[in-house]
Amino acid sequence: MDEAVETAMKLFHARGYDAVGVAELGAELGIKPPSFYAAFGSKAGLFERALQRYAAGEANIFARAREGGGGVAEVIGRTLLLAARLYPERNGVAGCLVLDGARNSADPEACALAEALKKAAVSELRDFIAGEAPDRAGELADFVVIAMKGMSAAARDGADEAALTVFAEMAANAFRRELAAV
Repeated sequence: MDEAVETAMKLFHARGYDAVGVAELGAELGIKPPSFYAAFGSKAGLFERALQRYAAGEANIFARAREGGGGVAEVIGRTLLLAARLYPERNGVAGCLVLDGARNSADPEACALAEALKKAAVSELRDFIAGEAPDRAGELADFVVIAMKGMSAAARDGADEAALTVFAEMAANAFRRELAAV
């Protein structure tokens, strides 16, 4: 089952939720529709499991950045630089599944699943920033999230690690200035 979720995660990440059909998922996983629905309930059920696996792994950039310790500015800088390293295309996949997997999707359930993960991540980020800048935590968290969304989109459009690293360094510097202005 883990291998099936991993395969689905890669498909959703590479092409987005709407572009991956149940028939294709079944073929890739080597199962017929009745077995697919018995195992996952629905395409959205499999997408939810794929999102959870993705967010629990190395793609949880903020959690990885926090492991290195340090203050808010240091952790945010590390977060942006990790995104610059991970978002460029690798094995046909670029960007962030959570940020981009359901972008422009016509499926409200898929959108809600991705949105719930985004909201949880923003809340965690905001709470972390509030430790040093409680009065501006919301807007500083929004700054980081918008930067991450832009980096993910740029990577999907072909930006390489060098270009994203330059942006990440500039964004980290801007974040430091704003944090110091508190």
